[in-house]
Amino acid sequence: MGDEQVIKTFYTSFQQRNWKGMLDCYHEEVFFYDPAFENLESWQVKAMWEMLVSRAQDLNISFDHVTAADGYGSCDWTAAYTVSTTGRKVVNKVKARFTFRDGKIIEHYDDFNLWRWSAQALGLPGLLFGWTPALHSKIRRLLRASLDKFIAAKAAR
Repeated sequence: MGDEQVIKTFYTSFQQRNWKGMLDCYHEEVFFYDPAFENLESWQVKAMWEMLVSRAQDLNISFDHVTAADGYGSCDWTAAYTVSTTGRKVVNKVKARFTFRDGKIIEHYDDFNLWRWSAQALGLPGLLFGWTPALHSKIRRLLRASLDKFIAAKAAR
């Protein structure tokens, strides 16, 4: 499967809420970064997608502008969903960049505006303070704590 097809398979699996299919597109040593979770190593990346997809109730994923050449790729994707903790609707537009090794994604970087996300997810507090490093740090701590709790619960099963 070519690199462009790997990207399409990843996001088609995401649309189908098939986190296992998403993980099949990743190299065993995958590295992930986005403005909310920041740096995640392979086992954390895999748990993050399982957590996000398995908890989603009204997740709608779209993607386009898929390109890949010479071991690198990119696409634009959008996630529309309701944040479970606030009940607020979010439409998050993301630019993804990839590096490939052995026909799989070895590096995955998602870029989006964390202020815009926080304004949608948190309402007025996110709009007023979503640009501040303090709120960014709080969002990251809460997401990482949620991921750590998910990983711990999964390990306890």
